[in-house]
Amino acid sequence: MTADEFIKAYRVDNPGNFKLADMETRPPYYDSGKEARAVTDDNGPVIGKLAHKLYGEAKRSVLIVLQGMDTSGKDGTTAAIFHRTPPLNVKVAAFKAPSKKELSHDYLWRIHNVCPGKGEITVFNRSHYEDVLVVKVREFAPLDKVEQRYEQINNFEKHLSENGTTILKFMLNISHEVQGERLKERLIESHKLWKFNPGDLDDRKLWPDFMDAYETMVKRTSTPWAPWHIIPSDSRSRRGAIISSIVRQTLQNMAPEYPDPGFKLSDFDI
Repeated sequence: MTADEFIKAYRVDNPGNFKLADMETRPPYYDSGKEARAVTDDNGPVIGKLAHKLYGEAKRSVLIVLQGMDTSGKDGTTAAIFHRTPPLNVKVAAFKAPSKKELSHDYLWRIHNVCPGKGEITVFNRSHYEDVLVVKVREFAPLDKVEQRYEQINNFEKHLSENGTTILKFMLNISHEVQGERLKERLIESHKLWKFNPGDLDDRKLWPDFMDAYETMVKRTSTPWAPWHIIPSDSRSRRGAIISSIVRQTLQNMAPEYPDPGFKLSDFDI
């Protein structure tokens, strides 16, 4: 499979007709996890070189939004994309419950504060979309306020796009059954125990409400300047192969180049 085929399969270009229930959680690609991991391994060095060129060019930026239910693989996806990229210009911003200071500002303040600068790539582990997902489902804000946020988010992302930021948004689409298996892993495997949060079980009980909120999110905020990609995420290896392929293709299409500062060896006595 090529990145263009993945984009065609998973990018939401007609959000008005979008139904989350129609989207697969396990892709029909790759005969084995080993084959999928080989694709991710091949993408890694290319992404690393292009990211370094983007840093040297220092004219544009990339924002990668990872949104999904607990255990859908936001950390693992970040590792898959950038496992061969020096950390010079790649940053990760993780969003938890807002602090008292953050709550004293509008909900997009803390988001804009960590958006990538020129030459940078920033990954959002969760994002501003929490304000139309958990905030909506848990009724942390009045419904009329939540309704306003879809258009506000679209305008915010359009502003970023018009000012040189390429936005890639990935919903990590995991099934209810696989989420249950991964939550159990966190109580069995010692290196994952620290990740377990009993509060995740509360959200799991509200799974239908969250799926409705995700569907509405995609319908209302998949735009030409920042479309959603609904990535099947029951398979970690295939998820990594698909997303890293899309990121690689996006950077290749951007075609960053190192600037020429105009220096010549003959100009200096070395």
